[in-house]
Amino acid sequence: MPVRRLALAGALVAVLSVTACGGDGSSAAGSPTCPGGKIRFGVEPFEDPARLTPAAKVLAEALGKKLDCPVELTVTEDYSAEVLAMENKKLDIGIFGPLGYVFAEKRAHAEAVASFGDASGKLSSYTAGVWVPEDSPVLSLDQLKGRTLALGSPGSTSGDALPRKALLDAGLAEGDVKINYAGGHPEALLALKNGAVDAAEINSQQLSSATEAGTFDRKRFRRIWFSEPIPNDPITVRGDHAPEFKKAVREALLDLPPADVAQIGALLDVSPPGPLVKVDKSTYKPLFDLAETLNLTEKDV
Repeated sequence: MPVRRLALAGALVAVLSVTACGGDGSSAAGSPTCPGGKIRFGVEPFEDPARLTPAAKVLAEALGKKLDCPVELTVTEDYSAEVLAMENKKLDIGIFGPLGYVFAEKRAHAEAVASFGDASGKLSSYTAGVWVPEDSPVLSLDQLKGRTLALGSPGSTSGDALPRKALLDAGLAEGDVKINYAGGHPEALLALKNGAVDAAEINSQQLSSATEAGTFDRKRFRRIWFSEPIPNDPITVRGDHAPEFKKAVREALLDLPPADVAQIGALLDVSPPGPLVKVDKSTYKPLFDLAETLNLTEKDV
């Protein structure tokens, strides 16, 4: 079951771009830690931008203060937009989903430097999941044949690739299940709530967020599949930056106190949060393997 290509139309249009000032950056402008006088920071739209933007802004402001350089924060339009923006040198650092990072590493040589740690200082993780209404006769993925499934967005780890791989593993062929891309994790959950589909992907992060917000009643729905743990989203630096800049960003991120990452960490189901933890390409090897299994290439973004 081939994964649908990631749409690039209008990909560089951001949902929202704000400047998170960490000092005026006057002492560092043009220095190795402040190339071009500002740092352009991209975040994929894994959550409603109304919730994601203020949470990411706290992290961006903290990083700006550490590096004495203004940080321009952009929540991109979709997953592929962030990859393309970094490839086109319009982003210096970015938070990618694990599968998005695979493509960003190939296309923009993005280097994973940090991710979200739990209170014990270990790398956090999450799971993909497929849910149905509690009164649904569907008890397993193979019983979705002939039914509709809402997925989040093309290129999403938990909202696209892993559920589609699970359908393959369940013996379902292309076309056996009608896939509806809802536009994001919140939208996939909403499609299920509204009865627009027979099943929907809801990852553990979205499940926690929606349950806490009171917008999802678990008692009315049932999970029929979930994935192995997925290492949480990496924060990356564009590969062609000077070693001094990459080192400064990595050290600044790893030195941030948990309070500076708590808000965005909560949206990634990291609560209570710890400090950011060091990661690298090897951390995400299972996702590189997944892309190979599904025959994903650079042409798919």
